[in-house]
Amino acid sequence: MSNLIDFKQAQLKQFDLLALDILAYPERYLQFDSIADFYQAQWLDDFPKGTTWCSTGLDDGAEHFYAKIEFYGHYLTIYSHETYAAEFGIIHTE
Repeated sequence: MSNLIDFKQAQLKQFDLLALDILAYPERYLQFDSIADFYQAQWLDDFPKGTTWCSTGLDDGAEHFYAKIEFYGHYLTIYSHETYAAEFGIIHTE
């Protein structure tokens, strides 16, 4: 009997590992002067296919930035005022 790979679990692990790397090394990832910089960040392509993201702020004179990256209930929230911060979590549904 062969072991089947659970692709969803593998993708969730891929998402989680990248999210945790961003939390551990924000200076490598979180350098944006505009929303366009966020959407052009190469590391977004490292998340599993099907990951969604949205962002707001920085443009039109805004000093704040907010982005949410999600994949099957796992999320990474990035926000800033004077410095960047990030939060990783899992949405639990019953």
